[in-house]
Amino acid sequence: MGLVILALAAGGWWYWRVRSKPAITFRSEAVTRADLIPTIDATGTVEPQEVVDVGAQVEGLIISLGTDSNGKTIDYTSQVEADTVLALIDDTLYQADAANAQASLEQAKAGVTKSIADLAQMQAKLEQAKSDWERAQKLGVGDALSESDYNTYKAAYETAKANVGVDEAIIDQSKATVTQAEAALKRSTQNLNYCTIKSPVKGIIIDRRVNIGETVVSSLNSPSLFLIAKDLRQIQVWVSVNEADIGNVHVNQPVSFTVDAYPNDVFHGTVGKIRLNASMTQNVVTYTVEVNTDNSDGRLLPYLSANVKFEISNHRNALLVPNAALRWYPDASMVSPQERDAYLADKEKSHKSGGSDQGPTSRPSGKAKGKSHRPQQAKGTVWLADGQYVRPVKVQIGDSDSIMTELIGDSLHEGDMVVEGVEDTSAPDNSTNPFGPQTQRRFGR
Repeated sequence: MGLVILALAAGGWWYWRVRSKPAITFRSEAVTRADLIPTIDATGTVEPQEVVDVGAQVEGLIISLGTDSNGKTIDYTSQVEADTVLALIDDTLYQADAANAQASLEQAKAGVTKSIADLAQMQAKLEQAKSDWERAQKLGVGDALSESDYNTYKAAYETAKANVGVDEAIIDQSKATVTQAEAALKRSTQNLNYCTIKSPVKGIIIDRRVNIGETVVSSLNSPSLFLIAKDLRQIQVWVSVNEADIGNVHVNQPVSFTVDAYPNDVFHGTVGKIRLNASMTQNVVTYTVEVNTDNSDGRLLPYLSANVKFEISNHRNALLVPNAALRWYPDASMVSPQERDAYLADKEKSHKSGGSDQGPTSRPSGKAKGKSHRPQQAKGTVWLADGQYVRPVKVQIGDSDSIMTELIGDSLHEGDMVVEGVEDTSAPDNSTNPFGPQTQRRFGR
C-alpha cells in the first residue's frame, strides 16, 4: 500500500513539473520605414570665433578701471567699443621719463644751434686767414715780409680751414644727438601712452583678470588683463575627433549638437575647418574640428560642453530593422527543423574559419561613436517567428546608427516582425504553484 502511495506521489510531482515547464515566447519588433541619419558622435567645447587677449606692455599699479558703453565700470560681459579705456596704470614714473627725454631733446637741438654758430665763426676766420695768406703769397719773402711771418700766415690759413671741417663734423654729431633724443622721447611717450589700456576691437569682455590696486609686472611675456570676444553672434564648437573617424569628416558637413544648458534643444552648424595639428593622449590621436554655428540669439555661451553629431549621410524613408534583431541569434533547438541542419552547418563552418560562435552571419557592432557607418551591401541575418520556432532570413544591410540599420533589397517588408530575443516565464502561475515567486524574467541572446 505504501509503495502505491509513493508511486502516485512521484507521478503527481512529475505531472506538476511538466505542466510548470516555462513556455518560451519570442520578443519581436516590426520592420519600419523612417529617415536614417548615421552619425559620428564626439564631444567639444563652445568657443568664440575670434578672441583678443589684451595685455600690458609696461609695469605699474592699476589705479582705475574704465567704463563701458553704458557708463558702468568695466567688468565681465561689458560691451566695449574700439579704443574704449579699459584700465589705467600709474604713470608717474613714465611722465618723469618723458619729461627727461623732452629736456634731452631740447638740449640736443641747442647743441645743433651752437654748432652752426661756431661753424659761421670759423668760416669768417677762414676768410680772413685766406686773405692774409694770399697777400703774403703776393709779397713773398723779402724786406717787406719776413720768412717767419710768411709761414705764420700759411699756418693760420691751414688751421682755419681745418677748424671749419671740425665744426661741420660737430654739426653732424649734434644732429645725430637730436635724432637720438627724439627716439628716446618717442619711446618714453609711447610707454606713457601704454599706461592707458584700451580695447583694440569692438566686442564683449568675457574675462577680467585684474583689479584696482594690483601691480602689473611685465616680464618676457605680456601679462593678460582682459579677454575680449569680438563677436558672439557667430560662434564655434571645437570638437575632438578620433583618428578612426576623421576620414568621414569634411568641410561644410552638416553637424548637430546639444549642450547641457539646453538639453531639449538641438543646435545646427557646419564643419568650417579640420586642424592638421593632431594631438596624442595615451596613444590616442585626435584632431580638432571647428564647427561654425549661428548664435544670433546669444543663447550659446563660451566654453559650454557640447555633444556633437557629424551627419555622415541622410537616408530618407529607408526600410529599417532594429540593431538588436541583427545581433540576436537563437539556440539550435529554437530553429525551425527545416532550417536547423543548414544553420548548424553554417555555424560550424564559421567556427572552423575563425569566426565567432555567435552565429554564422555578420552582424552590426551596435557601437554609437563613429563605428556605425559600414560599407554598403554588408550581409546579415534576421529571424522571423515560425510557430514555436524561428526561421532565418538573409538580408543586405546598409548604413546604421546606434539603434536602427537600413535594409537594402526586398527580403523583408514594412511591418514584418523580426525577433530580438525570447521571454521565459521561469515560474508557474498561482494556479500551478501558489507559493512560487510572481516575477517574470526576460532575456535575449
